[in-house]
Amino acid sequence: MTGGTAQKGGSVKASKKAVNKQKYIIDASAPSQDKIFDSAAFEKFLHDRVKINGRTGQLGDIVAISRSEDHKITITTNSHVFSKRYMKYLTKKFMKQHRIRDWLRVVATDSNTYQIRYFNISNDAEDEEEE
Repeated sequence: MTGGTAQKGGSVKASKKAVNKQKYIIDASAPSQDKIFDSAAFEKFLHDRVKINGRTGQLGDIVAISRSEDHKITITTNSHVFSKRYMKYLTKKFMKQHRIRDWLRVVATDSNTYQIRYFNISNDAEDEEEE
């Protein structure tokens, strides 16, 4: 019976290691395909601005930032260094610097995913037509 408990202990340790790894995804496919949002510049912005232990630009092995062909930015951390909210803050800061914050917004679609969408302005256009 002690052999069975040793195996359980080993499997518990393995699951704890998997919990520490965080993966955040920022989907910028719609505005990037319309050439409004530059995903390559956004990836460089994240490399330069993400703070680890109070210092920017020193990601090391702790954080990996990659961009896929379909304009999705993936941020993978080995430990829980920052929150998902911090990714939203940096995304909004990038959009403000490039003066596209008036047309785009950041929406949480999943527990670890953000999507950059256009504001829905069709209601304003209908109101103007009625007057």
